[in-house]
Amino acid sequence: MSSEPAPISSAARDALERELADLHRERGAVAATLKDSDMQVGDEADAADELQRADDLTRLDDRISEITTRLKQADVAGPPPTDAVGVGSTVAVRFADGTVETFQIGETATDADPTLVTADSPLGRALLGHHVGDTVSYDAPDGPASAVVVSLGEPRDSRD
Repeated sequence: MSSEPAPISSAARDALERELADLHRERGAVAATLKDSDMQVGDEADAADELQRADDLTRLDDRISEITTRLKQADVAGPPPTDAVGVGSTVAVRFADGTVETFQIGETATDADPTLVTADSPLGRALLGHHVGDTVSYDAPDGPASAVVVSLGEPRDSRD
């Protein structure tokens, strides 16, 4: 992946903002336990527990920093492309068996979003730069596969 700021979809932005809010809440809870324990550390178990909470705080701060930086980069990059598949795009593809699935093209995978396809995965690499109607070929776990780009852009609300 390039070091250029990459756009993100609105769904990915929402997920990052929710995670950031959760991290801030968790950080507040952990920090409160550190303040409460400033009075006096008792035995070795208390000291180990204090160190664990400090490590947790560092982990939370690191992730908060990562997400904040990513959201700022996305602001600099602007909205995801709508003329061709790119990082941040929402794309619907029809596979050879006729099924249609909608994916977000992202930089890194997350267990929290099963609709995310990374730009460096075989399908993600194949889709990058393509347009609606294009057929792409890629190496799937079961061997060579293909898919057709059906639509590109944010999915529309069915009430629109």
